[in-house]
Amino acid sequence: MNHFNKLALAVGSIAILSGCAGINASTGDSGSGTDSRELRAQLEQANTRAQKNEAEAERLRAKLAGTQPAGASYSAVGGDDLLPPNAQPGHCYARVLIPAQYSTGTETVLARAASERIDVVPAEYGFVQETVLVQEESVRLEVIPATYKTVTEQIMVEPEKTQIREIPAEFETVTEQVLVKPASTMWKKGRGPIERLNSSTGEIMCLVEVPAEYETVSRKVVKTPARTVQETIPAKYETVTRKVVDTPAQTREIVVPAEYDTVRVRTLVSPASTNVVKIPAEYKTVDTRKVVSDSRLEWREILCETNTSPGLVKRLQRALNDAGYSAGDMDGILGNQTLAAVKQYQVDNGMPSGQLTMKVLNDLNISL
Repeated sequence: MNHFNKLALAVGSIAILSGCAGINASTGDSGSGTDSRELRAQLEQANTRAQKNEAEAERLRAKLAGTQPAGASYSAVGGDDLLPPNAQPGHCYARVLIPAQYSTGTETVLARAASERIDVVPAEYGFVQETVLVQEESVRLEVIPATYKTVTEQIMVEPEKTQIREIPAEFETVTEQVLVKPASTMWKKGRGPIERLNSSTGEIMCLVEVPAEYETVSRKVVKTPARTVQETIPAKYETVTRKVVDTPAQTREIVVPAEYDTVRVRTLVSPASTNVVKIPAEYKTVDTRKVVSDSRLEWREILCETNTSPGLVKRLQRALNDAGYSAGDMDGILGNQTLAAVKQYQVDNGMPSGQLTMKVLNDLNISL
């Protein structure tokens, strides 16, 4: 419930501030001695701020409508975060953006990882005198004609031959004893110591040897049988004179030597190669910025229609221009260019931004 009350109080406060701004603008218009152009400009700025406050109020109303439970009611209950603390009468306050606070330092980070680079070393060439073959060695054949001579020689006109001659048989007459009757024995009657007495007759029988009988005969016998003999008839030769080759024709190889020439030749001294170069990692020191406290909205005293004047705005414009911030002409009008210069000054110096706070005036040595 406290949360809803705070939202309601914020909406009410913005509405009140918007109303105060409008009233101050109208009263300023009725004052005497104020330039009408300056008053119109201030009125326009007041209306612009009122529209912004109204838009913020609408946003808070929408947020409140979306988060408030059904049937809940709210009242303008005070709270530390919805109203400026220690407010003084006659002063204006607004929530301004307090920039985040950072702490700076250094940190070593890897800028480039370790790598390798391949360097190509081109091939190197040089020139040398080199003997090159112009014509290869060859062989030429030279014909040597035959030589002749006259010779006398025996030429066989009839070759050696053989013939067979018959030799008749030779006979001779021979005389020889021919057995007509062979030798034999026979029994004859006789007397003697060797006798056989035939017991039947009482006669003495003698065994007498009868010699063989021969007859002398003559006959013709072959002394030398008929035969054949092989006789060699020698060859017959004639003496002739003829021309013969003394040395036969022949060829002789004649070597034709090779021919060379000396030329200037471009040769490879060292081939192309590659070198792998190790590239170490590179580190760099970078400035680090870490958040110490986040940005937030806080109440700060600001310049408003109540406590500002054209003279004060002129002094502000002069101080901003002297500091190098283009605040425009020193016309005493808190226009868009002057507000832009104020905002840039706040950002550059780490001040709360969003409104023209008293911190800016104090920093520029501007008194109210």
